[in-house]
Amino acid sequence: MVEAFAVASGKGGTGKTTSTLALGMALADEYDVTVVDADTGMANLLFHAGLDDATVTLHDLLVEGTATDVAEATYDRFGLSVVPCGTSLAGFEAAEPSRLRDVVAELASDTDVLLLDSPAALGSKSAVLPVVLADRVVVVVEPTIPALSDGLKVQEYARSYGTETAGVLFNKVRDEAADVAEQAERHFGGPVLARVPDSDVVRDARRAGEPLLAHAPESDAAARYRRAASRLDVRDGDGDAVADRFRSAVVPDTP
Repeated sequence: MVEAFAVASGKGGTGKTTSTLALGMALADEYDVTVVDADTGMANLLFHAGLDDATVTLHDLLVEGTATDVAEATYDRFGLSVVPCGTSLAGFEAAEPSRLRDVVAELASDTDVLLLDSPAALGSKSAVLPVVLADRVVVVVEPTIPALSDGLKVQEYARSYGTETAGVLFNKVRDEAADVAEQAERHFGGPVLARVPDSDVVRDARRAGEPLLAHAPESDAAARYRRAASRLDVRDGDGDAVADRFRSAVVPDTP
């Protein structure tokens, strides 16, 4: 079985990467989970996962003509298989976005859940491809009007390519913003997975270079992410069929 989720937000700073790793670790209690940093231009998952010294990354897999194997860019961390992306401008410029199809296809043949940490905006082909490749999208938004607007744009674009909404995760929720989150729930196509509070412990985990569920597993924020993961009804897909679909996916035009 395999299902691919794009974790997307529509804007930066929503805690999308924190959410990707937290959901991944929670799901790994039951499934074989692979996390891919598909943000080839502004990658930071490697810092959250303690992989800032990784020598081979997704950038190397996206350069045409290289003999780099996917396994060389896959690292076992915190019960997950993690494919980080590099942070160099040269690596980004050399990468061919369409090659992500083959990388994801190969990973899909040997995992249960794929989480694609997607770019924050939809301004390029490399940014929109993870949303197009995924079976469903998890939309991470802060409970502010601009963030909600951007999240809804991501959902609308995903639907235009047949990618359903798995759910919405409200992040960095403060008491005064709770009403905004409640009013926004009816606008998203999937269920509300959780409302994760704004928390110093999340920032501490990021500074420590650890996923939240490893750094503070007993925190309220960690409990909320586990609740969100429990509400994701992972579907049983055929790995080979999913891999074939990824390989034949059309690289979309920029929105």
